Formats: sequence, structure tokens, C-alpha cells
Amino acid sequence: MPTVNDGVMVILSSPSGAGKTTLVNLLSKQDNFEVSISHTTRQPRPSEIPNKDYFFVSNDEFKRLIKNEEFLEYAKVFNNYYGTTRTPIINNLNKGKNVLFDIDWQGADQIKNKKLDYKLITFFILPPSKDILYERLTNRDMKDKLIVEERMEQFERDVLHWINYDYVVVNDDLNNCYSKIHNLIKAEINNGSKDYDPEFIRNHIDKLTS
Repeated sequence: MPTVNDGVMVILSSPSGAGKTTLVNLLSKQDNFEVSISHTTRQPRPSEIPNKDYFFVSNDEFKRLIKNEEFLEYAKVFNNYYGTTRTPIINNLNKGKNVLFDIDWQGADQIKNKKLDYKLITFFILPPSKDILYERLTNRDMKDKLIVEERMEQFERDVLHWINYDYVVVNDDLNNCYSKIHNLIKAEINNGSKDYDPEFIRNHIDKLTS
């Protein structure tokens, strides 16, 4: 049974390449924050460590977890499954740990719709521009131009979901973006004042989608 001493859930979502995973890793260095480790059926990238960055599983294993209703959320993204198992999340929250989620809008919607009795704070991360996003995707471990183009096309669809988040933050500078998110989380937990400009965000969305 949730209590006032429970942790909070913090979701970071973004189009591919906007920097949410880097931001989650930075936020996880705060005291009392744990990162939710997702299961996925995709292959590890060269820099990723199994059971630390992701639990890499087969399609059959993932479907078994779905059948057993073990996921708090799951989604199919770029032809691969991603999902968060429920038990470790609830255990950490009940211990007073704040849990960080690095998930897409589909997973975020599922968690919100479950209406769990834990405080939930959601962030949508955006790039400064489409040109910079393209550059980031190209410089990442994606040498295949078709993959980059696929992610740019998906960006056009993903960005439409910004409206469903508590806060939207532009990752124009990693340290500044981290500070904004950190301060907003702190203000939410402590019921403090929030430095947030919705009008700036709406104008930025208009530029990205024009």
C-alpha cells in the first residue's frame, strides 16, 4: 500500500537522438534515484552493457513476460520490443526510492493510464532543431543512412505527443537541460516554485513542426 514516504516516478521520453538516455544517466547520480532497466529484444549497441543498460532477451522470452502480465509497460519501437517489469519498480518505490524511466510515449501513456498511487512526473525532451537531431543521429553508432532517415520520419510522429507530458525541455545544452529537469523534479517533490515557460515551448514546437 503506497504511503507518503514512497518514492516518485520520473519519466523521460523523447524522439530518438534527443538525449533522454544521457539525461537519465546524469539524473541517476543523485541520491535516492534508481534507473528502471528495460527489457528489449533488440541487439546491444557496442557501448551497451547487458543487465546494466538493458536486459537483452529473445522475442519468445519477451512474449512470455507479456503473457504472464509482468510488464508495467511495453511497446514495439522500430520493430523491437521494449518493456519495464512491474515488480522491481514497485519494490523500489515502496522503499522510498525515486525511479527514473527512459521510455517512449507509448510506455509513458500506459503508466499514466494505470493510475498507480505514486507521484508521477513526466518530461518530454526535444532537440534544438531537426538539423541538429539529424547530426546527432548520424554521429551516433548509426552508419546506415536508411536507419537515420527512418528515425527522422518517426520524429515527425513522436513530437506530436509532447502535449501529454507535464514538462517539455529543449536539450540545446546538456548541462542546462539537466539543471532544468533536476530543478523541476526538486520543485515537484517539495511543492516549490517552478521555472518553466510554456509559451517558449509552444513556439519551439511550432518551429520544429513547420
